[in-house]
Amino acid sequence: MPITYTPLPDNVDYGKQSVAVPGTKQPGQTPVYGLLDPDAPNYPKTLQDIFNNGYSFNPDANLLGHRPVISKSPLKFGPYVWQTYREVDVRRRRIGSELKATDMETVGIWSQNRPEWQLVELALHAYGKVGVGLYDTLGRGSVGKTINHAQLSIIFTTPDHIATLLKLAATIPSVKVIVSFDPLGDDVKRLLSSWGETFDIRITELREIETYGEENLIEPLPVSPDQVASLCYTSGTTNLPKGAIITHMNLASAAYANTFGAGFPQGCCRISYMPLAHIYERICELTGILAGGCIGYFTGDPLRLMDDTRALKPHFFPSVPRVLNRVYQAAVSVGNVPGVRGDIFRTALQTKLDQLHKTGVNTHLIWDALVFRKIRAVLGGNILLMVTGSAPISGEVVDFLKIAFGCDVAEENCGVCTRTLRGDPTGGGMIGPPQPVLEIKLVDIPAMNYLSSDKPNPRGELCVRGPNCFMGYYKDEKTTQETLRDGWIHTGDVAEVDSSGRFKIIDRVKNIMKLAQGEYVALEKVENAYAACPIVQQIYVHGDSLQPYLIAVVVPDPSVLAPLASAVLSKKVEPSDIPALTEAVKNPRVVQEVLSLLNTEARRSGLAGFEFIKRIHVTMDPFTIEENTLTPTLKLRRRDAYAKFKKELDVLYALGEPANNASSKL
Repeated sequence: MPITYTPLPDNVDYGKQSVAVPGTKQPGQTPVYGLLDPDAPNYPKTLQDIFNNGYSFNPDANLLGHRPVISKSPLKFGPYVWQTYREVDVRRRRIGSELKATDMETVGIWSQNRPEWQLVELALHAYGKVGVGLYDTLGRGSVGKTINHAQLSIIFTTPDHIATLLKLAATIPSVKVIVSFDPLGDDVKRLLSSWGETFDIRITELREIETYGEENLIEPLPVSPDQVASLCYTSGTTNLPKGAIITHMNLASAAYANTFGAGFPQGCCRISYMPLAHIYERICELTGILAGGCIGYFTGDPLRLMDDTRALKPHFFPSVPRVLNRVYQAAVSVGNVPGVRGDIFRTALQTKLDQLHKTGVNTHLIWDALVFRKIRAVLGGNILLMVTGSAPISGEVVDFLKIAFGCDVAEENCGVCTRTLRGDPTGGGMIGPPQPVLEIKLVDIPAMNYLSSDKPNPRGELCVRGPNCFMGYYKDEKTTQETLRDGWIHTGDVAEVDSSGRFKIIDRVKNIMKLAQGEYVALEKVENAYAACPIVQQIYVHGDSLQPYLIAVVVPDPSVLAPLASAVLSKKVEPSDIPALTEAVKNPRVVQEVLSLLNTEARRSGLAGFEFIKRIHVTMDPFTIEENTLTPTLKLRRRDAYAKFKKELDVLYALGEPANNASSKL
């Protein structure tokens, strides 16, 4: 029997979601929680097993879909068109056969998410090659470093990146072949080929690779569970990406773990828009393939994501807190208005929240039809599961999404380490129990006063081990030894485990700084707390060990800032009038109102007094991937964010600590 999604039983005991393994308690750490025998029947051991399992359901089912361009002026896209499992199988064999014939072991992919990205990956899985995903938004310097570190010999990419690679050619000597996903046209190909010849680099196209492979077909090669499948480079919040060594077993077991508790229908559909170079997106897509589902790729522009989602009507919407916070803030701002309409929205919201917290049920016959139907339609109307990972998200946001979309909202941690259980009435803000392939424990952090002996809940650094855990960092023994100690991955997340066996992320070991008075502050934790405030579109919290308080750069949401500025300035300011908003945030009274909203959120989130932001710089100049202040996965590059606003931050500290925020001069 093929592996399918395994729904939770009807009689789940949410008060006992994981248990401590007897005899595993040691000084300075909690007992070990959970484990599934990795030799269980049908347990997929390799990525070939993943594809074969999905194929076995129905070879003629849809697998990879995209929206073709039907007009360039104006730009328009048609409905999704699909390749079936059978068609993908034929193409992956052609590509893999040619790669085997040319004896190229380490293969790079530099592109936005698209069917060809996954198609090449499946070929690598079938023929024992090592894949390296390059973030599509990386600059030339970062790409060159990754190529040289991984010693890539062939790179599959889009036409717009070929010239960049050729400009780098003298500094990336390992590269011998560049493959364009799209046809280049005779003149363009001739020019690029001539350029490439000067560096002994061949320029070709994916269709040519497939033609060569078809002429010399080779059956997929046997691979072992411990065979390296990928070097997965981090997105580089410190500007120094590290290559995690990922085996077939690591990825296969992670995808298998994701099948538990999902309860998707056969042929379930998901949208792909988060970077495939990141492990989170890769595992999500492999999970869909394992269970015979299909993947629809977005058209490449984040501004069209909602349009793509409405066209696809997916069941599964993986995301990250930054995106889901925006969805939450937009929905609340639209519904929470004066008058009868606002009263109806608030009544519906509170009724469903009360029901959710009492019973775990997130649907309501009347309010779903009258109020929340339009919100569901924003994501196509079929969403059954949202999954969020990569950073903490507030329980308030999770609960709102559950009732607004009538779906499950699961939180994951560390590439399928934990996940919240469907229907848990009080699971918002938790990351849930361990996934059924690994073990977890918490280890004391005395310097931060997080101890396994803490009451009511043990606390400490989250440590994990199991078949889905990566093997180490490529060519980086020092960092490997720091992260992998005594057979456990030390994640850098600080967590607590409650009486129900659910874990919750409460802090980070990294990005800890000490204020002048000796208090330790986790800057990411503080940022995540403030990020739930509707006025916040982006925030960078900064601390200096010579100073006794925190300051921040705030990029406000125009839709929330505009009415605030209008009220303060006694004149109408439209959300679309960026020049007017830019001028408004220079006004001390507007800045003070923004800070007041942040203070309210800080109190609601339970931040300690020393974690409150005392002064802020408000700007309409956002952090972006292009300027290197955000990673491709939308995480802040702290060093670059600081450099961008160093002058403004220095001015804030030069003003001195305010006596209190209400009366401080900003």
